[in-house]
Amino acid sequence: MTEEISKQIHRPTGTDASAAIRMSAKGRRQQLIETALRLFSQKGFRGTTTKEIAQAAGVTEAIIFRHFKSKDDLYAAILDYKACEVKLNEKLDELRAHAERNDDKKLFRTLAAKILAHHRQDRDFLRLMLYSALEKHELARSFRMKQMRPLHNFLRDYITRRQREGAFRNCDATAAVQSFIGAVLHQSMMTTLFNADFVKLSDKDAIENFTCLFLDGLRHRPARQRAKKSKTE
Repeated sequence: MTEEISKQIHRPTGTDASAAIRMSAKGRRQQLIETALRLFSQKGFRGTTTKEIAQAAGVTEAIIFRHFKSKDDLYAAILDYKACEVKLNEKLDELRAHAERNDDKKLFRTLAAKILAHHRQDRDFLRLMLYSALEKHELARSFRMKQMRPLHNFLRDYITRRQREGAFRNCDATAAVQSFIGAVLHQSMMTTLFNADFVKLSDKDAIENFTCLFLDGLRHRPARQRAKKSKTE
């Protein structure tokens, strides 16, 4: 919650009702979005009522419907808010800069770092996305398509280009993308949500090792090295 909104909510003077009146429309809308996000991440969209959101925000349900036509409208507002926060185009621009230099290691290391950092900073939204997948919420599906597909396509196209250039061995580019992102997501899930004590791997080590393992598997070995390995076998 932003500092400005926090100050409006926790003013020491006046009753809760008067504080609600004093909060700006923009501030109230933001507060409701953040409150709903927290509750949706704990109980899912179906398991959370507008009455519960209102109680957690310290307002009446009428206040919610003054800002949002329905619970679906509130959910859509959360996704729009998060889409702006993610700043996908900026992230893709940074990855494209590495891609233009054919800096494979920097590209995939940066991608892994950004995914893990985002999940660490916003666990509620990570949980919300998991709930949305289980509930098959159409709005969340649309969000995933808009936010995840461009990244997936960019990586697939990059790997395909590097294969044409002879830098990467031939394999299914989509499978390659999934293998790398899957490893990073597994690290995130096990350490962020499941608190798996047996995963004794820091994010820093995970980023470095996943990148090296992935690229070592993709890159062509020099012909001399391949021939030497073949003789030893």
